[in-house]
Amino acid sequence: MLTGSLTACRFNNDNTAQQEVIRAHQHFIAQLAPYAQQLYREYHVLPSITLAQAILESNWGTSTLATKYHNLFGVKGEDPHNTQLLTTQEYVNGQWQTITGRFRVYPSYQAAMLDHALLFVHGTSWNGQQYADVLHANNYQTAAQALLTDGYATDPNYPQKLLKIITKYHLEQYDH
Repeated sequence: MLTGSLTACRFNNDNTAQQEVIRAHQHFIAQLAPYAQQLYREYHVLPSITLAQAILESNWGTSTLATKYHNLFGVKGEDPHNTQLLTTQEYVNGQWQTITGRFRVYPSYQAAMLDHALLFVHGTSWNGQQYADVLHANNYQTAAQALLTDGYATDPNYPQKLLKIITKYHLEQYDH
């Protein structure tokens, strides 16, 4: 009888922890979705893509880059006055490598989201059309693939990771 009670107690604790994670995920999406939709109306970056990238790149807003520097997307920069040096994993020449990169620092999540949208609109300093395929995508599947082919991500599985997040959390609902 005591064993059954302990098992039930552990199950309830596990269930409570799982429910807290679900609530935190729902809150994170609810926090970002309205602004992602506003940015879509202005800049044509699909909200499902913005949200999935924020989830993936920041681990639901829990990464050091997100919590300390409001950088949800792993956006790099060059200016030492508004960037922070951090290590990250990048997929280079067929293998994962730890690199040190200079990442942009933002005053808020909204500032990071706006900069992310503007990066797609204006491209990089060396190619203003770098992310044109992302902007011209008619659906999130095409946009996710464009992030890889246009050079945003180094991970060859990046599109599949985004698609899994979009599908699991029904993020496509924010595209309409």
